[in-house]
Amino acid sequence: MTLHDCPPPKAALARWLTAYPSEDGNYGHLLLEQDCDCDDDLISDLVPYFESAHADARVFFHEQMGIELHPDADAPEPYITYPTCLPSITRRGLFGEVMAGMLTEGFEYIGKHEWTIPVFLFRFHEDAEAYLFALARDEERKREVYGRRGSDFIGLALDEDGDIERFIAGEAKWRKKLQPAVVADLMYGEKKKNKETGEREHDGKGIWFQINSDIPAPHGLRQLQRLLREIDPDGYSAAIAKLDRVLVVRNAEPLPRTNLIMISGGDAPSRKSKHSLIPWEEVPEDYTAPHDLQVVELILNDGEMLIDGVYDALWAT
Repeated sequence: MTLHDCPPPKAALARWLTAYPSEDGNYGHLLLEQDCDCDDDLISDLVPYFESAHADARVFFHEQMGIELHPDADAPEPYITYPTCLPSITRRGLFGEVMAGMLTEGFEYIGKHEWTIPVFLFRFHEDAEAYLFALARDEERKREVYGRRGSDFIGLALDEDGDIERFIAGEAKWRKKLQPAVVADLMYGEKKKNKETGEREHDGKGIWFQINSDIPAPHGLRQLQRLLREIDPDGYSAAIAKLDRVLVVRNAEPLPRTNLIMISGGDAPSRKSKHSLIPWEEVPEDYTAPHDLQVVELILNDGEMLIDGVYDALWAT
């Protein structure tokens, strides 16, 4: 298994995106608008980070499927591979999660912490594993794939001794068109018919609910600790020990936290340049958690083309 060891492509990000950052107390907002078209150079610049982000899960899933990543010279290349063979909508979800990591490592957020993501948590995507296992044995088993549960990614701020000073937990969502109604569904939950009034109302299970009600030390921290113990127990010994104290059931040591909300997707014709979809002037009144909050809005013009271009290029021979 392998750690995530590719730095964010900051030069490509600067060429690709125009940033509009703001801060208010413990609230940071970052609007990112596309500034250049998707082309082969941009895809080439992004691919190494995406390969690094998916590398651990790729090795894990291929072992689970019984597929050799490095076949003998006479053996055929595997035709079912992770993440390339996942359904289109699943790859778009993965894109949002990887971009959350890339932007977290590549831009300055609230608190000016230096964030690192030792390894992405994609190997814990159980339905992707089941889907690929079946597909490798029957090409007709194509279907939609349920998303991975829990935090979309976990990042750490480490001190010079490798101990954890703070962690960041993120919710990352991709939508083809970020129209106001789509964003409202993301933040407040899908609209459903109220049996009493007959009116369609948000079900209250959107991002605001998820992030406000999350426990102080989410399950993703335990998953990250398990990966660090397996992949590099010596290099991350201080972080692993800190997580032991943070994750005990009783008398747990509190760990400072930053929450991240990242929404990404295609621009809507009604949105004007520099106009954010989530209020930026002050902490949104819907946010009630006690932790620092960072919101990132990634607005793209040709995101669908970019996603397909990146994922089709991963580990290309």
